[in-house]
Amino acid sequence: MSASIETVAEYWNRRPCNLRHSTEPVGTRAYFDAVEQRKYFVEPHIPGFAQFDRWRDKRVLEIGCGLGTDAVNFARAGAEYTGVELSEVSLALARKRFEVFGLEGGFVHANAERLTEHVRAASFDLVYSFGVIHHTPDPEAVLRQARRVIRPDGEFRLMLYAKDSWKDAMIEAGLDQPEAQSGCPIAFTYTQAEVRAMLRANDFAAVEITQDHIFPYVVEKYIRYDYELQPWFAAMPQTMFRALEKRFGWHMLIVARPA
Repeated sequence: MSASIETVAEYWNRRPCNLRHSTEPVGTRAYFDAVEQRKYFVEPHIPGFAQFDRWRDKRVLEIGCGLGTDAVNFARAGAEYTGVELSEVSLALARKRFEVFGLEGGFVHANAERLTEHVRAASFDLVYSFGVIHHTPDPEAVLRQARRVIRPDGEFRLMLYAKDSWKDAMIEAGLDQPEAQSGCPIAFTYTQAEVRAMLRANDFAAVEITQDHIFPYVVEKYIRYDYELQPWFAAMPQTMFRALEKRFGWHMLIVARPA
């Protein structure tokens, strides 16, 4: 995949992630509440991975804050929050969200491949990024920048797309696409071994790597807010489905620390 950072920014400005997670007027409290409810209903593993309450009174930097769903939960939990976002459209909505809910936080419009031009080095207890770094032209540049801004005793939590996954197999077969909206210019996938090597090369040590999340719904009905399971998943016991997610999930959940 080859695309410029400008192409990536233009795509996400046209199609901000999760923008259509609600039918309420965009920018209202009801809209943001519905976006949050739907996001965590479909991806219930996110709060457990982010561990929002753990970061009270800590400095948190989110790389790719999007509409600010995880952002508001870090802020509500008492973190000193800063969000970095490439999409100006998404960033404006994240700022609006904090205003609507009366939350404190900082926001920076920036390319994460050049993060240290915008935030101070060695200043964050947590650097967090969920489903973002695999969409940039040079993901390793972002890891190098993350290493520079994290404190020596800090933690790096990120989600990258998994190559050894149900979703990737469906994409390769021409039966699916990386994002809900078509035309995503970049969406890298990784094996766990590749992630460990990439972390080591950028002075991080992997603490834990797991996989989770298979999207189980009929897409045509899901976009109309009807959560009907695909027949093969509907017939599957929940314990079996969870085992499948843990082995072939699309989301690789990575916890790392400075080496």
